[in-house]
Amino acid sequence: MESPPPKRNVGHGGEDGISALPDHLLLDILERLNLREAARAGALSTRWRHLPSHLSRVHLDAGHFRGATSLEVMDAFTGAARALLTRVPPAEGVCESGALKVLVLTFYTSSPHLTSIGRLVEGIVSLGNTECLEFCISPPGTDPLGISIEIGQEFMAFSRAYPVAFSWLTTLMLEYHAFGHSDITDLISTCGRLRHLSLRFCRLLDLHSTLKIDVPCSELQELEFVGLLCTRIELVSVPKLRQVECKCWLFNNPPVRFGYVPELRGLVLASKAKAWQEPFALSECLSTSAGARNLSTLTLCFGYQMIWIQPEAPKQLIAIFRNLTSVCLFGIFSECDLSWTLFILEAAPALYDLALSQHSCVKTPEDSAEKTNVVWEPSKDLKHLNLKVLQTFGCEDEDKVTNYVRLVMERAVGLLIIQLYGEIPCRATHTWIILIHGDNYLLTGMVREC
Repeated sequence: MESPPPKRNVGHGGEDGISALPDHLLLDILERLNLREAARAGALSTRWRHLPSHLSRVHLDAGHFRGATSLEVMDAFTGAARALLTRVPPAEGVCESGALKVLVLTFYTSSPHLTSIGRLVEGIVSLGNTECLEFCISPPGTDPLGISIEIGQEFMAFSRAYPVAFSWLTTLMLEYHAFGHSDITDLISTCGRLRHLSLRFCRLLDLHSTLKIDVPCSELQELEFVGLLCTRIELVSVPKLRQVECKCWLFNNPPVRFGYVPELRGLVLASKAKAWQEPFALSECLSTSAGARNLSTLTLCFGYQMIWIQPEAPKQLIAIFRNLTSVCLFGIFSECDLSWTLFILEAAPALYDLALSQHSCVKTPEDSAEKTNVVWEPSKDLKHLNLKVLQTFGCEDEDKVTNYVRLVMERAVGLLIIQLYGEIPCRATHTWIILIHGDNYLLTGMVREC
């Protein structure tokens, strides 16, 4: 005899077992869904309908909305923002409005919609519960370079019109905006809680001017510049700055100069050198006075083109590199000698791990600087006590790699691990791990990755 089907777990009023849960548990479930799924849950069930507006974390991205034009996309975006961000007194028997702690908005600089966004955000932050507020803003349309000046002006007007919202901003990412001489400094000063600022493919109105950032009272901790069009960046005073990334610069070397940045821990410089650029010494951009003396990680990527730094004597760098523990030198063109990299080893007594990469299957753009070998003779009496890990990636010339490894081993007397990664495009990658103990070293294994 066939057994009867199991009974559904039904709560009060005929609801399913999940919908019968209290609001705080249902909200906990919604917090684990993406925003689209959470909104669908609210649309399909009267029991869930009020819950999305009580989420503690909201991320709205204009790129997830559909429309024939950018204006239609922003209409849909602001409509969703209004539904999710408008806090109303709860009805009887419904949970109190939850505190919105994390708000991330990715949208276009669209004048007709900025007012709505500004008012909604100020309504949220005025409750005093916001811990993280992020804006990621780009121009509408498909040709942002042609309208960047107008877009930059609209954005600055937006920031001035809603100072309360911007005073709570913790992260700001801007793409394809143009700024006046003091706009960036004024913006950082307005955003009293700003910790992360990213400028991607932005520009100064006067391309032949220098971007100076002098914000001694700011909370700024991270700066990212990608393709920024200006003569140079000068970080005059940013006392709490910990991380700087500068990529794809087009004008002068060095692209950035550091003033008073006593908390700087990490620096990333990555770009392909252009024909009009000359190599520079790291001491030119890293101040040896009251500047970056706590630097611990350094990443330089040359894009397999000209090496745009000059090796220099330890006395020029040791005050800056005394706390440096990790260095990555990526994108070294295959014909270049590797011994020059040891000038960093000489200047960084606390260095723990060193990684570098070479590759040959890379085309040279027409406007690239000429690739010339870098000559440097490391000190014969150098004995480095703290280097423990050496990694090489894509170094296809076995003799060159062998000679380099021996060069490092002779000087890094405490070296423990050597990892050699041979990368070949569209083929397998082999990894050799070498453990060193005293004067002996052992090939311990090979990892094959497809």
